[in-house]
Amino acid sequence: MHWLAVLSGRDRGTTVISYLDDERFAPILASEPATSTRRVAALRLTTGGQLDDRLPPGPTQELLAGEDCVTLTVQDMGSFTFLCTPNDTLALAVGFALTEGLIEHVDDVLEVTRAPDDPLQIAMRIDKAGESSARRNLIITGACGLCGTRNVESLLSGLHPVPDTLRISPERLPAMASALRHEQSLFSSTGGTHAAALFSADGQRLAQAEDVGRHTALDKALGQLMLAGGSPSGCAAMLSGRVSYELVAKAARAGIELIAAVSAPSSLALQAAEAAGITLVAFVRRTRATVYAGGQRIVQSSSSA
Repeated sequence: MHWLAVLSGRDRGTTVISYLDDERFAPILASEPATSTRRVAALRLTTGGQLDDRLPPGPTQELLAGEDCVTLTVQDMGSFTFLCTPNDTLALAVGFALTEGLIEHVDDVLEVTRAPDDPLQIAMRIDKAGESSARRNLIITGACGLCGTRNVESLLSGLHPVPDTLRISPERLPAMASALRHEQSLFSSTGGTHAAALFSADGQRLAQAEDVGRHTALDKALGQLMLAGGSPSGCAAMLSGRVSYELVAKAARAGIELIAAVSAPSSLALQAAEAAGITLVAFVRRTRATVYAGGQRIVQSSSSA
């Protein structure tokens, strides 16, 4: 497969992506639904204390993060309905297919398209239809990436170890967190989204996405990178919230070697990270961070040694 160009840009909440040299995707000129945010009427109240002159009480107009049903139908496998922010939906579809074991690589995607009359309907054809035991015909909310799974223990034991090639200095961690926060435009305008970004060992941000759901934000970032011809294997992921089991499971499936987050991990997330050999870092701040697993990947740089 030859990728001549990948063009991506955002203007007023619209993402434009063009894949120019692959019959499966070209020509895709993807204009995202204009529902990433919604302006609503609200009433601002006073609750005591000193008033902020910039936010006077009374009627106001507020932006909310968009949330809608996006349905991915995979030929010969079934459908998956996401309650998510309806942007970067093609990336979401590809990232989800990877982290759910439907595909191994973007080359496994034969076709992914939006319905011309309904951009919230995504259709995908893959060359491994019928080989995966992933669940079918489910609603996937912004809170749970494993809804419908009954045997967590079997999922934990089935995690495949990731490679051990990534090495990163402690100083990279707050820089990654800062880079993530700087590009959270939806969060800045609504205060209601999570974010996930993928970084190389040298700290280059390779992809970033926002969503009302933590796991859908990660799927979008993974899909962005894959559709741009990259691979998430060996990368680091920076997350804007807490780390739960399903995020670690998705990272393991993608070959991500390090997960860093601004908030805490759950106990099952730690177990999953240990099982998959993933470095797990939480509470990343400007001057500190807490390593829970895989500390061998955190190495002092020569300048700070």
